[in-house]
Amino acid sequence: MAESGTPVEITWLLAAATKGDVAAFERLYVATCAKLYGVVLRIVRRHDLAADVMEQAYIQIWQEASTFNPGNSSPLAWMVAIARRLAIDVSRRTGSSETEPEIVDENEGPGAVPRHQLTSELKRLLTCIGRLEPERQRMLLLGYYGAFSREQLSVKLDIPLDVLKGALRQSLVEVEECLKA
Repeated sequence: MAESGTPVEITWLLAAATKGDVAAFERLYVATCAKLYGVVLRIVRRHDLAADVMEQAYIQIWQEASTFNPGNSSPLAWMVAIARRLAIDVSRRTGSSETEPEIVDENEGPGAVPRHQLTSELKRLLTCIGRLEPERQRMLLLGYYGAFSREQLSVKLDIPLDVLKGALRQSLVEVEECLKA
């Protein structure tokens, strides 16, 4: 799917994401993933690495959405810069830019049918997460997509560790039940 959002719409979606709006973040993903994937794939030259970079990029975009300043750049340029930097880092670590590039078929990866399946799965997941209370959404996303340990998350959110563990467990159960429905 091509980029479908205007800079104003993407800016609004980023602003909504800073408030924990998972549905807005999903729309942001749908509007921008094809562009970001193209940039990342040109750098890392492998679908598997590109998928990893995309995951890291959207986690970072979610975490740093509040730092976006529309006065400094367009929202898509800001997101591309994040994805590009991560892709370059992965490329340097893995040496993928020095190896023979993978043949990239236009019908593979998130630019075609597999992306539609991924988008559908991501949409279901984000819809289920969106049904949680906002604080539990934030807790779940920070804990599992933000790569915080439970102890770090407990400190960051100022929640006792046992309460946090219980809330995370219950949130995962609710998301799992939603996904099965």
